Amino acid sequence: MADPKGFLTTPKQLAERRPVDVRIRDWNEVYVERSLLPIITKQAGRCMDCGIPFCHNGCPLGNLIPEWNDLTYRDDWSGAIERLHATNNFPEFTGRLCPAPCESACVLGINQDAVTIKNVEVTIIDKAWDNGDVTPQIPERLSGKTVAVVGSGPAGLAVAQQLTRAGHTVVVYERADRIGGLLRYGIPEFKMEKRHINRRVEQMRAEGTRFRTGVSVGEDITGQQLRERFDAVVVAAGATTARDLPVPGRELKGIHQAMEYLPLANKVQEGDFVEPPISAKGKHVIVIGGGDTGADCLGTALRQGAASVTQLEIMPRPGDDRPTGQPWPTMPMVYKVTSAHEEGGERVYSVNTTHFSGDEDGNVQELHLVEVEFKDGRFQPIEGTERALPAQLVTLAMGFTGTDTANGLVEQLGVDLDARGNINRDGAFATNVDGVYVCGDAGRGQSLIVWAIAEGRSAAAAVDKFLGGKTALPAPIRPTDRPLVV
Repeated sequence: MADPKGFLTTPKQLAERRPVDVRIRDWNEVYVERSLLPIITKQAGRCMDCGIPFCHNGCPLGNLIPEWNDLTYRDDWSGAIERLHATNNFPEFTGRLCPAPCESACVLGINQDAVTIKNVEVTIIDKAWDNGDVTPQIPERLSGKTVAVVGSGPAGLAVAQQLTRAGHTVVVYERADRIGGLLRYGIPEFKMEKRHINRRVEQMRAEGTRFRTGVSVGEDITGQQLRERFDAVVVAAGATTARDLPVPGRELKGIHQAMEYLPLANKVQEGDFVEPPISAKGKHVIVIGGGDTGADCLGTALRQGAASVTQLEIMPRPGDDRPTGQPWPTMPMVYKVTSAHEEGGERVYSVNTTHFSGDEDGNVQELHLVEVEFKDGRFQPIEGTERALPAQLVTLAMGFTGTDTANGLVEQLGVDLDARGNINRDGAFATNVDGVYVCGDAGRGQSLIVWAIAEGRSAAAAVDKFLGGKTALPAPIRPTDRPLVV
């Protein structure tokens, strides 16, 4: 155990965020760099080393949280990163982006503030990079087997790294111009600077993973060609079919899916544009969707100089405390203030968009909404609550409905889809087509980064067994596993 009295004597402290008026002028990460180092050993000492560590169950990766908390408390950073990497390929991603279901499951959280597990995690990996403890793990021998991985998001990167380390020759195909999937172009720079992706990709290259960018599988190369060239194919292409808003005026200019808007801002940071083709500068911006993607649009619009930003959500405002119907150790639906929400904008709950109106040139000018209440199994409008908001830019951040079928890959491979539009798979991540596997959002549906990495690691074990008859790779989850959330 770290500090036997730590949870009694040490108050919770979080990473320090840079002042709002400073950080909205740039695109750097919102946290003060290395601000956790002076406090993190004591924060790790708050871990109680529970007899039954429910944080293990809260984390799909099965992270050995009490172990690396103890090592961090004892200032053993090399030991801490070894324990962290034992279950998680990319803690620098999860430590910045995961909503931390492990913290919701922390036993201390029953009646106190939970351990700041994410903060400990990200400090361990940042310290490891600083100390040179993250090095390529090159396989001792090659198997002679080849694997194609379609998609380079967290699931694709995880399955590729695991299979490469097992000795297989792995090629990752990415249709974008850079590796990273939504990590690269869906996550704003202020949440995770892309240097973290770049150095991890370089590690993977040194291990032997091969990357092919700018290749749209299904168009530039067919699914049938992949099956002919490789011994196994893993589809990790995500759930990229965005949910639309079929209301009058949707065709007006200035209304975009979030994933049409956010990547362009990231491309500016990559040096591809001086100004983004879609910008919020000087505009009244409406973000439809109250989740993390909506918050990403909010923070991006504020940095671009929007005149105003309003985020709409059809659900009622969550409470500040854990609801009685969502007891520990489930991940509760509570009111969350992200760094972007600290920076400005207005949040409006229990409203539904009825239509858009525009000017004579076809540009959106107003969003019309009505307040709603959940009644008789559906959201119903409240009479007399209709109103209009100014809107010169609207982003739709309402989630995704399934994997992309427009590029022909699903049809070419001959894989089946389930009722939700995801690629169907069995208990070993295998599709109905021999040698074709699926992991991440493409098979699970829209989910968290920790589930993507866990699925990638588990699918790698299944593919390794398919190629060699047995496997020593860890498989933390099954496709049927579900998170401790309501």
